[in-house]
Parts: sequence; structure tokens; C-alpha cells
Amino acid sequence: MRHYETTYILRPNLGEDQFTEIIERTNAIVTDDNGSIIDIDRWGIKTLAYEIKKETQGYYVNMNYAAHGTTVAEIERIFRIDDRLLRYLTIKLADAIDEAGIDSIKEQIATQAAEAESAEKAETEGTEETAAKETDTKKTAADTTEKSEKKSAETGEAEVTEDNAGEETAAVQTEESEKQS
Repeated sequence: MRHYETTYILRPNLGEDQFTEIIERTNAIVTDDNGSIIDIDRWGIKTLAYEIKKETQGYYVNMNYAAHGTTVAEIERIFRIDDRLLRYLTIKLADAIDEAGIDSIKEQIATQAAEAESAEKAETEGTEETAAKETDTKKTAADTTEKSEKKSAETGEAEVTEDNAGEETAAVQTEESEKQS
């Protein structure tokens, strides 16, 4: 057996039941010919880089499997006949693969999926913590500004601030201007 990877694009308007039907039929071709499905990855509906058969979107499926060359020929024959498929591409990853190789590839894929899931979980938690820190920082800055405004109002001193243009302007309290009048 050889190790292959086939990516195919289905029409997006088929619906979930037809997506599943085509995927199961393709899997059956592989398993009926004494092949082995290593991984099926449904990427979902994605925008195409250019129009294919007047479609701008497609439902992507990536299938990683071990099979004989005749199996690949049969899959591609079915794909050419079925007009529900927009495109397909089959790549031979290895000339020979045995059961031990198939098992090791399955383990690698499972490990990568677990790592991606844990990284995504950590990123989600990290985003929440970052948002909380930003909120705390903004509250602290607002409190500091309020305290300095109160202090300058109590002492009657002029407060120097920086405006949007970056120029310094003096904000003089109304009480101080009244005293001078």
C-alpha cells in the first residue's frame, strides 16, 4: 500500500447530508479495496481564490489514507463523474506504508490535535486575562486623573495638560480668573 492525501472541494449549496454522503462514499471506496483511512478533516466552507464552475465558495475535505494505486484511480474516476465536486487533488506521500506506519501517523495526528486544542484553550484564557488587566489599567489611570483634578481644584493651581495635537495648554480654574478680575 501507498500513503496518499486527497483534498477535494464540494459545492457549498449541497447541505450537510449530501456532504456526509459523498465523504462516506469516498471512505467506502478506500476501505472496500483493503485500504485504511488515517484521518478525515472537514475544513468546512471557505471562499475560493477564484471562481470554479461559477462557484465562489466551496466545502473543503482533506482525506489522509493508505491504499493501492487502483483505489486512487477509482476515487478520481468517481470525482470526475460527480458534478457535485468542484476540484480534487491527490498527493502520494509515501511509496510504501505498513500497519505500523499507519498507527504511528494516527498517533502523530492525535498528538497534534491535542496540542492545538490546548494551545487554543490557553490562548482563550490568556485573552481573558489580558482584557482584565487592560480594564484594571484603565481604572487606575482614571482614578489617578480624578485625584489630580480634585487636588488642583482644591489648591486653585493651573493644571497643564496635553491636547490631541500634542501641544501643551494651560487650563486655568474659573475661581483663579475671578480673583484676578
